Amino acid sequence: MAVTITPLTEADIPGAIECIQQAFADDPYNHWVFDRTSFSAARNSISLGIRCKWGIRNALFYVAKGVSTTANSEDSVTGVSNGTVLGVACWMPPRRAGQPESWDEWFQGWVLWGRQVVMNLWWGRGGLNVKRYYNWKSSQAAAQAELWDDPKGYYFCNIVTVLPSEQGKGIGKLLFKTVTDKADREGRKCYLESSRDEPNTAIDERFGFRKVKEMDCDDAGTVCKASLSEE
Repeated sequence: MAVTITPLTEADIPGAIECIQQAFADDPYNHWVFDRTSFSAARNSISLGIRCKWGIRNALFYVAKGVSTTANSEDSVTGVSNGTVLGVACWMPPRRAGQPESWDEWFQGWVLWGRQVVMNLWWGRGGLNVKRYYNWKSSQAAAQAELWDDPKGYYFCNIVTVLPSEQGKGIGKLLFKTVTDKADREGRKCYLESSRDEPNTAIDERFGFRKVKEMDCDDAGTVCKASLSEE
């Protein structure tokens, strides 16, 4: 079966959520930031859906989907997507150093925040450890301020993930290359963070990334580590 990479659409969101939840079920950050005894998969799905809708308009969100080929004749082959989301990539676009936020970006940020507030009022936190979440965000912001020294800005890979049943088939590579090739053409750098050192660091290195820093988020002795890499 062939694979096609396309921008995320609203019709893809349920499959993208399922892919992310399966792939991150055993992720160290996921276990650190959520209390598994009170974790709500339903609330998490709504949160991811809100983020996906924001990403369609404001970021670079892609999905990998299987394509079934049909031979129409000896010389004609038709490819049709079977609709199954096999992998997801969520990238943030680069911002030049000192570039101010546009009014549209400002407005979309508030729309995202407002939808999240409504979700929290209705669904609660769903097991999210708020203290740890903001600990991570603070450490992340400090690391990026230290490392992001290229005035052209960075393509930030927030998520690249593939269904566990489809891993090892080159789908992740295709999702990476969709943006890294674009960055190469523009002469920009790419950046990613991973809370799973093995095997992610070795995989990232095969895609041209090199580890530049390790980040530790410590909550009363319970630590979540992350590898920070750039390409």
